[in-house]
Amino acid sequence: MPILTGLLRRRQSVGDLQSSCSGYSSGWVVDTKVLGLEDLLIVDCDVHVHDPPEALAPFADMPWRRSMEHLGGVKQRYLDIPGYATSLNIDPPFPNDGVNTRHVTTSTQMRDELDAMHIDIGVLFPDNLLRMAVFPQTDYAAALGRAYNAWLAEKWVRCDRRLYGAVLAVPQDPEDAADQIRKYGAMEDFVGVYLPVAGVRPLWGDRVYDPIYEAASEMRLPVMLHSVGLIHPNFPFNVDHMTSRMTRHPIQHEFALMANLFSMIGSGLPARFPELDIVFTEGGISWVPYVMWRLDKEFAETPADAPMLERPPSSYIKEMYFCTQPIEEPDRPSDLATMIDLFDGRDHVLFASDWPHHDFDHPRAVMRVPFEAEVKRKIMGETALKLFGISRPVTTA
Repeated sequence: MPILTGLLRRRQSVGDLQSSCSGYSSGWVVDTKVLGLEDLLIVDCDVHVHDPPEALAPFADMPWRRSMEHLGGVKQRYLDIPGYATSLNIDPPFPNDGVNTRHVTTSTQMRDELDAMHIDIGVLFPDNLLRMAVFPQTDYAAALGRAYNAWLAEKWVRCDRRLYGAVLAVPQDPEDAADQIRKYGAMEDFVGVYLPVAGVRPLWGDRVYDPIYEAASEMRLPVMLHSVGLIHPNFPFNVDHMTSRMTRHPIQHEFALMANLFSMIGSGLPARFPELDIVFTEGGISWVPYVMWRLDKEFAETPADAPMLERPPSSYIKEMYFCTQPIEEPDRPSDLATMIDLFDGRDHVLFASDWPHHDFDHPRAVMRVPFEAEVKRKIMGETALKLFGISRPVTTA
């Protein structure tokens, strides 16, 4: 089994957490005697596969295959490959800066590492292609999307029945993305549609993306927005003037998800596609009540600005889903439980770890939220099973 060398939240190793909970001191009260990880079915809605260009090249169309083969010989850094994972690194480097380059390269490695954290099922997202949305060459972007989906199907989800894919929907070519959704959505191995957020323009509420939403609704697949750190002229990633990664990171994640949610509500997306489930990934949850209340106030004052909406924005937002990672860690854990209740989130919050990235959350981090056992079961896996239509794994003695 691969050695898990990364640090957990609160700087505790996976091995330490497995062997003894007593050393994991966050100030949160955990009643592990009542409900432990081994008592739960855990669905992780955000784990990342490493997707170097040379791995995808055999699945790519010509002439783009040649480009990806060429990139295989270029020096590659984490989320920093020319023409594949664009990057503008403006921070001074320091050793042991907390940002590692840990990768998961095979389904076997992924399964072993998830098993070590008692995670039963994982929904897969890319590493490098988190920055998919910034490519200006439409044909190249569409070819990358097709290659990634084919590679994910053959090398990952078909190799392990407890790993599931999210179809990459290329924003540069919504019609081609819709074809991909219908192709892979017909396979039980794919349970969602990945919408890249980093650098996307226009935002995901724009009607240009309606073919994607039509296909997702037809295939009954939830769309899953996922962002990543990026410095780019497109809003809200134009953060080059900010002096640290610490202050840019929340904008690149939470603010980016907020902006896209504003866009979706403004265009009436949830009213136009009432059967479509929408999931927000890797932004935590504390921002949701603010967006809900602010949009309700704006709607009450100028409802004509959103003529497609049949109800207040908050009623649509309460029907959406929000992943836990990066889980907020208030001094009083009960505050987080209150925050979830503010948007009726007990049935709409999903566990996510973001494994194997540097800021991943072990399941125990979420288990410390002081909810009763039934709600913890929902958040950790039961709600995700229903949302994705995944059959409960058969356990063997």
